Amino acid sequence: MIKGIIFDLDGVLVFTDQYHYQAWKKLADRLGIYFDEKINHRLRGVSRRESLEILLENYHGAPFREEKKSKMMEEKNRTYRELLKNMKRSDISQSVRDTLVKLKDLGYLLAVGSSSKNAKIILERTELLPYFEFVSDGNDLRHSKPHPEVFLKAAEGLGLPPEECAVVEDAQSGICAAKAAGMKTILMQGGNCSDKVDLKIQRLEDLIECHI
Repeated sequence: MIKGIIFDLDGVLVFTDQYHYQAWKKLADRLGIYFDEKINHRLRGVSRRESLEILLENYHGAPFREEKKSKMMEEKNRTYRELLKNMKRSDISQSVRDTLVKLKDLGYLLAVGSSSKNAKIILERTELLPYFEFVSDGNDLRHSKPHPEVFLKAAEGLGLPPEECAVVEDAQSGICAAKAAGMKTILMQGGNCSDKVDLKIQRLEDLIECHI
């Protein structure tokens, strides 16, 4: 029996792809590296470090030292955090808020499981934080998705065993992480995943009618 629902953040609850794209594009342009939205799509659900390595695939100069790579990631994150200041409560539809309230009324415990180190900032800016009992994010992780750590920590934070949790995701790496954690997998429509999942939904509010 499913008692807890763990939500990926970006692409499920909020949509910040344009901010990530703008921040990575600014860095790429400064370095003279080709970067477009198709490449940016490959960054969904992966860590900042892995994202940088994907960006650097189109760099043909001398390899960067680790110290330089760290500074690049910090530069990108500074730009991204500045862009996040544009986020506000109205960026989240009322139907999403109503769905979270109804799920809580049905007795589900809710958590966020995100590789992002900016998850809590986003949740605060959009006023979503109060809806969740626990937030597992990149600040406390040693491994990024598809490793199951982010979801296992979320389940632990909810006080539930993994088999009593379902994960709502939109990315292949997240679905793989949820499966590795032994949790039920739910894929949002439009998500990118070639693996078999337990359930597919068109909209977040479909969770109310589904037999999770």
